[in-house]
Amino acid sequence: MNSANGNDSKKFKGDVRSPGVPSRVVHVRKLPNDINEAEVIGLGLPFGKVTNLLMLKGKNQAFLELNSEECAQTMVSYYSSVTPVIRNHPIYMQYSTHKELKTDNSPNQVRAQAALQAVNALHGGGMGSVAISADAGSMAGAAAAQSPVLRVIVENLFYPVTLDVLHQIFSKFGTVLKIITFTKNNQFQALIQYADAMTAQHAKMSLDGQNIYNACCTLRISFSKLTSLNVKYNNDKSRDYTRPDLPTADSQPSLDHQTMAAAFAAPGIISASPYGGAHAFPPTFAIQQAGLSVPGIPSALASLGVGPTGMAAAAAAASRLGLSGLAAAGGHNVLLVSNLNPESVTPHCLFILFGVYGDVMRVKILFNKKENALIQMSDGTQAQLAMSHLNGQRLHGRAMRVTLSKHTTVQLPREGHEDQGLTKDFSNSPLHRFKKPGSKNYSNIFPPSATLHLSNIPPSVVEDDLRRLFASSGATVKAFKFFQKDRKMALIQMGSVEEAIESLIEFHNHDLGENHHLRVSFSKSTI
Repeated sequence: MNSANGNDSKKFKGDVRSPGVPSRVVHVRKLPNDINEAEVIGLGLPFGKVTNLLMLKGKNQAFLELNSEECAQTMVSYYSSVTPVIRNHPIYMQYSTHKELKTDNSPNQVRAQAALQAVNALHGGGMGSVAISADAGSMAGAAAAQSPVLRVIVENLFYPVTLDVLHQIFSKFGTVLKIITFTKNNQFQALIQYADAMTAQHAKMSLDGQNIYNACCTLRISFSKLTSLNVKYNNDKSRDYTRPDLPTADSQPSLDHQTMAAAFAAPGIISASPYGGAHAFPPTFAIQQAGLSVPGIPSALASLGVGPTGMAAAAAAASRLGLSGLAAAGGHNVLLVSNLNPESVTPHCLFILFGVYGDVMRVKILFNKKENALIQMSDGTQAQLAMSHLNGQRLHGRAMRVTLSKHTTVQLPREGHEDQGLTKDFSNSPLHRFKKPGSKNYSNIFPPSATLHLSNIPPSVVEDDLRRLFASSGATVKAFKFFQKDRKMALIQMGSVEEAIESLIEFHNHDLGENHHLRVSFSKSTI
């Protein structure tokens, strides 16, 4: 195995390179001399179970084997846009040429195996903080007498915490079935139901006392007396993930929550890596994102990689609640998009797709390298949102890579210097989704999915019309459903996420007649 590792190592000529052919074994390089096994495992834990570890301390390298190639792909894709930094050392990684690890019984490997067993005994599914230790047997006994429902109180609510942020955090420990959020005694609270008490116990042990964002939004977690939650509506206050068919009803953030969030609003940014709370672990790594370097902690939240998406979700919530101070998170509002299909991509198609996550001001496809484009969003938060949702998604047969650009604006060509229509200014476009302050669109931002949400459908248009329209591009329509209470809206399920992305680009703002232009967005629901 060591000679094989040497072959892997010799291929490295610089720090930035393509990640290679996918494998569930990830090669991690440039580690600090004093790195320990738990810290290396912590890099992989947010993405799945770490099944094997090989440390090459003499070479400042390690090999992590995850339980599936999909988990490894998620990990490599995430760290390609968010470089992890351990004690001021940027860490680099790519797929190994090996499909699995074979380790021996040397003292070095015995330590690695012991670290792996300790983590897996505690976390079962391989998710969570490597810094917490507990006796798994006593945990099982304690959980048996507990409820699968957790009561969560968020203290020091400096930034809004949304239902989606809570779902993202708590899902790392197991499947979340239901969430209800509410304000009681001037505190933002939630009830979160797992499938069983053991999973709830894992989440409680790892998350109680942790902060969602730097030095604020502290989680206080206890077991609820309830054993099951009764959710009537799926909206931004409550959700039953086992019943996507539930109505949405009307849901506005409660006045208490708004007032409270506004009262606590403070200048500053939401950290790219949430800070450890009551457990006070020693600092180990910082995530560098958008030019920020925030002292990170391998706390439950930091090792869960809540970072950019949680940050973006909270920033979007802040916009919805009318809070200022979050909009310029990081200040980088220009994105570099690479690995585009030069035969198919146009400024208009990038404008429509990236416009799902923010208002696109300008798009430039590079003249000499047409698989690359620069996209200027209206602010840094929208750029973060677009990057976290679209990096790695497939468009026209290729997986896009989305990173923050060093440019601050996209330059328009000088008069008389046309560039074949490769640069477009969309700053006055009527299709911007987020122009109105407090727009409902802020609460309907979801990752690309095979199911699309359609709205503004005129009464004369029936299901067959819409099925035919979406099939006309060659895509597969798997299912369709009008909303029961409002036939101006519908869900349509395409054959794949890639087909849904291309259908959204093609049919958003499509003229359906009677002065109705179809509005298309990604849905969190399935049919």
